[in-house]
Amino acid sequence: MATALPLIDTPTTVCCAPLTREPLGRSDAESLATQLKALADPARLRLLSIVASSPDQEACVCDLIEPLGLAQPTVSHHLKVLTTAGFLSRSQRGTWAYYRLQPEALPSVAAVLTSP
Repeated sequence: MATALPLIDTPTTVCCAPLTREPLGRSDAESLATQLKALADPARLRLLSIVASSPDQEACVCDLIEPLGLAQPTVSHHLKVLTTAGFLSRSQRGTWAYYRLQPEALPSVAAVLTSP
């Protein structure tokens, strides 16, 4: 027959410090994950860098293919991912698509990760 162990009355202490701000909600986390996934590709980071370095932070798709050394459909796919994530906007001018950097997109991602 097993014997019962005696209960010891010990003070309860909190092992972790309380949160200093509200954590990300599900919707915000999903949105941020989409943005981070869009950035987690070397070709996409290069595309953002090229567009950001272009006059008026805008570039024609025709000027983005050669520097990457990728096929046009692949570059267009990467540009679509960046546009969907909010980092670029797209405008059509004749047969060419132009992509413009959305300057508020990158700071908003950084703010979620660095705000106190």
